[in-house]
Amino acid sequence: MDMPMMEQLELILRLFVASICGAAIGLERENHMKTAGIRTHLIVSLASALMMVVSKYGFFDLVEKGLNYDASRIAAGVVTAVGFLGAGVIFVRKQNVSGITTSAGIWATVGVGIAIGAGMYLIGAVTTAMIILVHLVLQHKSKLIKETMTEHITLVLSSEENIDDILSSVFTTRNIDIINLKIKRLKEDKFELRLFVKYPDSYEIVDITQLLKDVPNIIEIEV
Repeated sequence: MDMPMMEQLELILRLFVASICGAAIGLERENHMKTAGIRTHLIVSLASALMMVVSKYGFFDLVEKGLNYDASRIAAGVVTAVGFLGAGVIFVRKQNVSGITTSAGIWATVGVGIAIGAGMYLIGAVTTAMIILVHLVLQHKSKLIKETMTEHITLVLSSEENIDDILSSVFTTRNIDIINLKIKRLKEDKFELRLFVKYPDSYEIVDITQLLKDVPNIIEIEV
């Protein structure tokens, strides 16, 4: 199908705008040290826009021949197929899951690319701004909403004496809830204490381990 040069330039503009929007979303993610940054979001948005352009304008020759086609099928396929990319940035470490927000952002970036590829510049641009705003505002939600984190901590003790004092001084007084604990003897002079704790989002696990290092009869700490 031969397309006039001006129309092709307009479609190239769509790809360019989609790239800018994707890069803007990726820049915010990269500034917060997320796994998917500028390049990933830019390529996702650009590719989505390209596939939408092809879906919408690439089959006009079929229409000229009197054949029917569904222009929405490629766009729907793009939204479905991006799932594998989103899943690739989700990580599970013990009881904590990270990367879900970045994964959702990639999926949303597909929508931005599709919208701009369809010629809906304003919708795509406003959605880009909204995605970035959501990331920026909710990035600091811990100041307003105290979330909790969970973690497994394994301690090796030289004695099982004063365990209650350790749990009280390090965990209870600092609003760290002990969900579950198990203790077993490794050797005559070694005991293993396994803890499953829940702590406020204002804490980092390194802060807790630092507190535990000051306890005399703790030999090893594993998180």
